[in-house]
Amino acid sequence: MDKGNEFVSTKEMLLNAQREGYAVPAFNIHNLETALAVVHAAEELKSPVILAATPSTFKFNGRPYIHAIVSSISKYAKVPLTLHLDHHESFDEIKESVDLGCRSVMIDASHYPFEENIRIVKKVVEYVHAVGGTVEAELGKIGGKEDDLSVADKDAMYTDPSAAKEFVERTGVDSLAVAIGTAHGLYKFEPKLDYDRLKEIRKVVDVPLVLHGASGVPDESIKKAIELGICKINIATELKIPFTKAIREYLILNQDENDPRKYFLPAKEAVKKVTKEKILLCKSNNRI
Repeated sequence: MDKGNEFVSTKEMLLNAQREGYAVPAFNIHNLETALAVVHAAEELKSPVILAATPSTFKFNGRPYIHAIVSSISKYAKVPLTLHLDHHESFDEIKESVDLGCRSVMIDASHYPFEENIRIVKKVVEYVHAVGGTVEAELGKIGGKEDDLSVADKDAMYTDPSAAKEFVERTGVDSLAVAIGTAHGLYKFEPKLDYDRLKEIRKVVDVPLVLHGASGVPDESIKKAIELGICKINIATELKIPFTKAIREYLILNQDENDPRKYFLPAKEAVKKVTKEKILLCKSNNRI
């Protein structure tokens, strides 16, 4: 089933989700094993899926190689999928991936003042839109730690609806990540999402809305957020933990084992299990 190796924009993927009331899950992958586990789960449940990678993942394995992994998988996958640049802050890194064929990027300039955030995002939008790509940006600060960017809980700022409207209009972004009470990494306490804020943002912003820091958020909270307009859910930590745990448990029980083809198997199955749970939670199953 060779479909070529050109990555697709996530624009139509998210607009379909917005129209039909579900969310597309975006899973952070790190290597061939995690990427395949996510795609195999999506194929079984007939769900579109986004394979996301942060700057440190590209740095660890090399940007061309991550591109090659996802490109190769996309040629034979039975579901719509694409590579998405998650939490990128450098225009040059985004440009490198776009020039390699990537068509879905997130520029995160949320830690800058409002006007500087707009300036940086507009530059990325102009470059990416010129090749038919889609751009996600963030307004407000989501707490916790993502890659090398850490935001203290006390400094986390929720997204202001009126500012969100102006931001989207002036930048021309295709989707907006909003800060409504989630955080990256593991939660110390159960997060309380600001649904009223989300409703107000949805009223004044037309583009699909994105929820970052969804790992560890109760299922009912995710469901309500989707009902109120969230069209993309990001999952990272909840894949890393079972992947690592499965490898650790296997090697403890099989201390003489040295074949990665054996100890990666339970790790892939663990990732696949969580992926299927999140797809069902997002209601993106049977959408193709």
